[in-house]
Amino acid sequence: MFKEENNPRNFSHLLRDLAIIALTIVATIFLSNLGVIDYLLELLGNSVFWGGIVAGLFFVSVFTAAPAVAFILKLVEISSPWEVAFFGSLGALIGDLLILRFFEKSLIEDILNLLSKRRRERLVEIFRSPFLKWFLFFAGALIIASPLPDEIGLALMGFSKVKKGFFVVLSLLLNFLGLLVISLILKG
Repeated sequence: MFKEENNPRNFSHLLRDLAIIALTIVATIFLSNLGVIDYLLELLGNSVFWGGIVAGLFFVSVFTAAPAVAFILKLVEISSPWEVAFFGSLGALIGDLLILRFFEKSLIEDILNLLSKRRRERLVEIFRSPFLKWFLFFAGALIIASPLPDEIGLALMGFSKVKKGFFVVLSLLLNFLGLLVISLILKG
């Protein structure tokens, strides 16, 4: 019924998103060279606590990951990678909870509303499978732990209906590990 793969609108959205990501990377390099990131860190009192929270909050999205990494680079120059990862994981948890809230509420509802009744019934049966829920959960967890932006992983975890308390602990742990690896690499 839906021929989404041939829809020129989907392709234009992809191009728009890629252009935004590229523009964000270019803007980050430009602003870094102007000393804006140093200035922002100075505004935060060169605090690894506040700097880590801000960097972690922006690290979880594909659209803001580039400035977050530049900010993390500055933070590891003045603090230990362990501290940056710890406080960054707190900010990332806040970002993840905001993104997860979006995915839980609107995205799942939108997808189900777009599908026809007959297809919806098939989809519901597929998503009732315990194997699929665990697979989506673990795939989402791997993406959150990786340096990849968290949106895809959070969407997968949202489909798996993970409990909030467990998600909070898991998000903190996975983001801590991901930020620690990046901080250690940047500290070089």
